[in-house]
Amino acid sequence: MASRILAAAATATVLFAASTHGAAITKRQAITTLSTAQIESFKPFTFFASAAYCNPSTTLTWSCGDNCNANSGFQPVASGGDGGDEQFWYVGFDPAQSTVVVAHQGTNTSNILALLTDGDLIMGNLDSSLFPGISSSIEVHQGFAASHARSAPDILTAVNSALSAHNSKSVTLVGHSLGAALALLDAVYLPLHLSSDVQVTTVTYGMPRVGNQDFANYVDAHAHVTHINNEEDPIPIVPGRFLGYHHPSGEVHIQDSGSWDACPGQDNTSDLCIVGDVPNIFDSDESNHDGPYDGVEMGC
Repeated sequence: MASRILAAAATATVLFAASTHGAAITKRQAITTLSTAQIESFKPFTFFASAAYCNPSTTLTWSCGDNCNANSGFQPVASGGDGGDEQFWYVGFDPAQSTVVVAHQGTNTSNILALLTDGDLIMGNLDSSLFPGISSSIEVHQGFAASHARSAPDILTAVNSALSAHNSKSVTLVGHSLGAALALLDAVYLPLHLSSDVQVTTVTYGMPRVGNQDFANYVDAHAHVTHINNEEDPIPIVPGRFLGYHHPSGEVHIQDSGSWDACPGQDNTSDLCIVGDVPNIFDSDESNHDGPYDGVEMGC
């Protein structure tokens, strides 16, 4: 129902407001546990992120499994990608959430091109033609940026079409793993090209770090982002901070107990948050990467 996106957006707004100033005020803020209702408000978007693995470029019917069909009223608009050089993506409108949805596929580990995208750790500036007016001090993972650039114009066209067709002023970006990184780049890219009265909300899962400190600060100042990490997932702690990478604020960490804790600031080092809980990859568990996220495993 529409109340779900309002609840999720409200949760994201609370996380955003509590974390706007980043790591500097982390110690002055309390880590809070989300209520059952707040956790449930994210579930439709978890299903949307999972559905991006269902090869939507070959079918807009999402007839490949329960995760892909969980949001039964969804109305597809466009899709693309090849699962390797360009991750699968889709755009559509969900009347139950009253929002246009943009979803990106995560890393396909069977495809070496996707792995090479993740492995390009060099940071550089954003493409000024896609990101006009963005400061040159902002740098991002060039593999992620290259992958994003391949689909960005088509996604923008599809989003504008969906907003117009459904008289909507809401866009929700979702993704898991590499798809989460692409969704975060969309969180910067799309508002630069959409009407100022369109609200863009981002919900990601198992998101790697995407850019430098200035990038994280820009996201905190201009976007509404919630990035959800599951237990001892290693992906959210890479690329390492020693390489200059920083997460934006908005982390929610799922504990081994199943509770969801909102962690204020950027890269909160509390052991209730991913950086403190997983100080290095040797303390991680790769099996946590796909979930479950409130009972949902990523993939078809």
